[in-house]
Amino acid sequence: MLDLKIALAGRMMDSCTLCERRCGADRNAGKRGKCNVLEARITSEFMHYGEEPELVPSYTIFFSGCTFECVYCQNYDISQYASVGEHYPASVVVEMIDRRKSARNVNWVGGDPTSNLGFILEVLAHSDARLPQVWNSNMYLTPESMKLLDGIVDVYLTDFKYGNNDCARRLSKAERYWEIITRNHRLARQQSEVMIRHLVLPNHVECCSKPVLNWIASNLENVRVNIMAQYRPMYQAAEYPEIKGPLGTLEFMEARGHALALGLELVECKSSVF
Repeated sequence: MLDLKIALAGRMMDSCTLCERRCGADRNAGKRGKCNVLEARITSEFMHYGEEPELVPSYTIFFSGCTFECVYCQNYDISQYASVGEHYPASVVVEMIDRRKSARNVNWVGGDPTSNLGFILEVLAHSDARLPQVWNSNMYLTPESMKLLDGIVDVYLTDFKYGNNDCARRLSKAERYWEIITRNHRLARQQSEVMIRHLVLPNHVECCSKPVLNWIASNLENVRVNIMAQYRPMYQAAEYPEIKGPLGTLEFMEARGHALALGLELVECKSSVF
């Protein structure tokens, strides 16, 4: 089915509908869409030992460009500048993957991998490594993109940021966030294993952390959640009063305690503790 999926992804880029911004850019004709991604550009690739314990060592491939515009992005130097990095032919990326004999998986991330879905499928069609595939994403994909990933992704490593549309619109310029992200988490769980990351934001425990955790507990089974404490005020965060300072220990412990009270199974790793 990979050849068919590649063809469908190519058609979607004639009037791009890979993510829910649905900007309609003809990327095959050299037009940049909302994410500013044209060809896939890789900013780094390495064996990652800092991910969730069950995923490491993870061969991680970072793309530039992102479907979000998070004002506090810690990777803004690649996520908000889609022209950085280097474009490699799919055959070269296949060789990169095939050399990583000790990797437990291939971890597609960024930025966000969504804008590069067609390229990723092309790489996988020619790789003999047969490693599990990790989709490390903000999950702002269209249902059409989710269908292309069905049968391809072994683990959805998701970023569930906000508990409402207003915060998502204000801090990531993402419309209809709640409807889209909850829908895609349901789809992801139907397709494969799901591990959810939730970064606790300062002054957003009540409006974001608790609603996110409540929804997970009520709607998804057999998922693990990483409550993350690594927020730092970077990029444009200083312009937003409630997130211009670091996350407080008490806020993090309140969010984590709420998750435990709900009976959620938590992941413990370097990025989830003070």
